[in-house]
Amino acid sequence: MKFLSSLDEKDRRLLLWFVGVGLALAVLTGFLMPSGSGNDNPLPSTYLPGQHGARAAYETLLRSNYQIERWERPLAELAATAGPETVVIFAQPFSREGEDIKAVRTILERGGRVLATGFWGGFILPAEDTDTPQEFNFAACKLEPEGLDPLPGSGEVWMVPEATWQVGNPAQHVEYSCAGHPAVVEYDWGKGHVVWWASSTPLENGSLSRAHNLDFFLNSLGPRERHHFYWDESLHGEVRSNWTYASGPSLTLLRIGLPVLGLLVVFSFSRRSGPVRDLPPPPRATPIEYLEALGSLYRNAGAASTAVGIAWERFRRQALRLCGLRGQPMGALELAAVIRRRFPGAGPGLEADLAACEEAAWGEAVSPREALKLIQALDLLRKQFTAAAKPGGGTTKAAHLYSKQERAS
Repeated sequence: MKFLSSLDEKDRRLLLWFVGVGLALAVLTGFLMPSGSGNDNPLPSTYLPGQHGARAAYETLLRSNYQIERWERPLAELAATAGPETVVIFAQPFSREGEDIKAVRTILERGGRVLATGFWGGFILPAEDTDTPQEFNFAACKLEPEGLDPLPGSGEVWMVPEATWQVGNPAQHVEYSCAGHPAVVEYDWGKGHVVWWASSTPLENGSLSRAHNLDFFLNSLGPRERHHFYWDESLHGEVRSNWTYASGPSLTLLRIGLPVLGLLVVFSFSRRSGPVRDLPPPPRATPIEYLEALGSLYRNAGAASTAVGIAWERFRRQALRLCGLRGQPMGALELAAVIRRRFPGAGPGLEADLAACEEAAWGEAVSPREALKLIQALDLLRKQFTAAAKPGGGTTKAAHLYSKQERAS
């Protein structure tokens, strides 16, 4: 029994080709895709066991009975429930969104504590004098304690600074420095408290056990009792929401499989020799037949005045537009006066023609022949006024806009 014997031989061969190509691409992607947990990844994420990851610090807090959890949803949701017991860790975040900065400000105003690291960690922090960190690069540096606050008493701390802090506010305390540049800054904001590091080196897997980095990290978080700790992962990439949990391998397979299935359907059923249904019949009425039918309709209804009214209204609007008086209602005599001001050389029968058209548009006793003459006269006037109004046309050309033989009487 052949594989998928119900399919046509060509369709089965095409399907096998697509399956083979898909498997080859999957294997090739698996070999060539870089590992996200290697030492080359500089992101201090709690999921990464590499040198720069922060998995060891996170698991240390768990084993030390800290009430800690990863935060992967929008930061505004955390700000809405924050309080004095809230402590948030922003390890090398990346965000320039106003909503995220507002959420951090809300957490501090509600009495929370925030530990942020790196250049962008300082960017999302509020400061009364709107100071911002400036980037610079150093090798590993043994930090020099400053001041008499409890945090500088943590002991020897090593860090690879990636930013510095412009201190101009006396409320901001420099707790550690590196080569004269602030590396650790601490200050109060509203009811909350801020601790900023120049980089996340002390909490990374490769540096957590060096010197007193772990003690420095724990002292930066504050007391453990009656506090709930959140390690933010939302600013490391994808922000999770309720819809995020619907994604995953199944959704990825659907995104890849549905286009492939569509291609299979197209290639399988688009190789027919003829159309799958009859062509639509050609239209029966030609343009001339349509015009004759429309004319007979007007003739049978006795609606010659309607045709004159449509032509009259079209001429009146275009003439007003040429004279700069759009949308102003006026009768035939007023319109003729306006046109003469714009085109002084208009023919002497302008007023009579416009009055006849206006009267025929509102009357019912006009004959089809008379209606045709009036419509032709209006169309001739419209074309000649338009030509005279063009640049270079000049108003003197309106002196002979139409002859007495062409206008309707």
